[in-house]
Amino acid sequence: MKNDFLWWRDGVIYQIYPRSFLDTTGSGIGDLNGITDKVDYLANLGVDAIWLSPINPSPDVDFGYDVSDYKGIDSKFGTMADFERLVETAEKANIRIVMDLVLNHTSNQHPWFLSARSSRENPTRDYYIWQDAGPDGKPPNNWCSVFGGRGWEWDKKTGQFYYHMFYKEQPDLNWRNPRVQTEFLDVFKFWLGKGVKGFRLDVFNVYFKDAQFRNNPTKLFGRRPFDRQVHRYDYDQPELTGVLNDIREVLDGYDAAYAIGETFLSTSEKAAGYCGDDLLHACFNFEILEAKRNPQILMQKILEWENALGDVKWPNYVLNNHDTVRCATRFGQGEEDERMKVMAAMLLTLRGTPFLYYGEEIGMRDIRVRRKDILDPIGKRYWPIFVGRDGCRAPMQWNAEPQAGFSTSKPWLPVHPNYKTRNVNAQANNRSSLLNFYKKLLAFRRSQPALIKGDFVAMDVNLPQVMAYKRSYQYNTLFIFLNFSRKALVITLPVGRKYKVALSSKERPAREEYTGKMGLMGDEALILCE
Repeated sequence: MKNDFLWWRDGVIYQIYPRSFLDTTGSGIGDLNGITDKVDYLANLGVDAIWLSPINPSPDVDFGYDVSDYKGIDSKFGTMADFERLVETAEKANIRIVMDLVLNHTSNQHPWFLSARSSRENPTRDYYIWQDAGPDGKPPNNWCSVFGGRGWEWDKKTGQFYYHMFYKEQPDLNWRNPRVQTEFLDVFKFWLGKGVKGFRLDVFNVYFKDAQFRNNPTKLFGRRPFDRQVHRYDYDQPELTGVLNDIREVLDGYDAAYAIGETFLSTSEKAAGYCGDDLLHACFNFEILEAKRNPQILMQKILEWENALGDVKWPNYVLNNHDTVRCATRFGQGEEDERMKVMAAMLLTLRGTPFLYYGEEIGMRDIRVRRKDILDPIGKRYWPIFVGRDGCRAPMQWNAEPQAGFSTSKPWLPVHPNYKTRNVNAQANNRSSLLNFYKKLLAFRRSQPALIKGDFVAMDVNLPQVMAYKRSYQYNTLFIFLNFSRKALVITLPVGRKYKVALSSKERPAREEYTGKMGLMGDEALILCE
């Protein structure tokens, strides 16, 4: 198995929000050297790749998701030399670097857009989506911005509207222009040349919009104007397939290069449709991330994802990211982590590539931010309906020292008040901690062909509180039982076999074998082998 290990298929990917990982300069903002300093920690944890949220130069209207230079490093994170040192250090630890590429839109401070809005005749004008006003002076259609208001912004100097699906400071690119496509294929090659092994493509299925600019159909209900439209014409357009073919062709020219797409507002079926030998290697399906902590609902979503992908396309699973309330905040009970151990066991034993989010391994909770202190523009606009994404982006909690060891000065976001007890150092020294359970799980996963390459078969144990499934590869078979209840239960084991405990989230008395029935403790993750 070791000889055919493929990092993005068989490994585990760890997402870092660079602003919040470790500050080595005292600026209050995390940086590349901070990540480099923690490569040994990540290697000891047991991950195979680091996905970096955007580190390109940006005015930070959307905290890095408004790029002003695709081939540069933002000075607040360091220099290109710092980045190259990170790649080199990670490579020595057998860890790959995955870059976040935001290619649907640029910053309005990108040189392309500054030139484009200087005149209608400028060579980069057609890099963006421009339209004349309608006969009544209004925007050309009803397309809205995800972040509020209409999707069209009037440019007084050149007398046209430009389109932005997100903030007005993030003008959408015109992917129908072959020169835009060429520019970005070159961006892929640039970072691959720097030693980057993979890319996460931000909202990739939004690249193309309807060439006729037709109005989206409307519907009655939805919190925002954007939600009250059927998005037939502003994303998921058929022309996208050709661009994905071209991106894949570039990636296939490099050893084990990889691309995973963030499928914006999509279903399992649509996400699976963008994966394939000449398309993307994988796409995120957020239906599991957004599901309730209910084993029956989760299993239904898992099976839908498995069915959509079939036997050839490869799944991936994620419980946390930079846009959502942390799993431990949604499902945790106070400061207890037993539920989190069950969720971790599910994530790391399903068929597919697991993605972890920094701090997930120590059960970090979202911070609470007062309205006057909100930094995320979405939170400023939609409070209290939506408080924004600051909560899940708080500084990593390394130790019990001031600022949780993240910085020597005031961090860009507050540290969670629980940092003195919930931190890496404290959990590293606690045998039963969530961090040590993650380490145990990750090491166990790496040692079991069934968990890396095995089939997935759902099992029915007639207990609605329990998720059960079998993973098997050749002569390696494992049975996973996850108790989502605090109550102890009795499970019936498949007949005719004898079982041993391979791993449990609880302390279990030594016993050689189990047959027939066995007890499952409350909030227990249990893995049996034959």
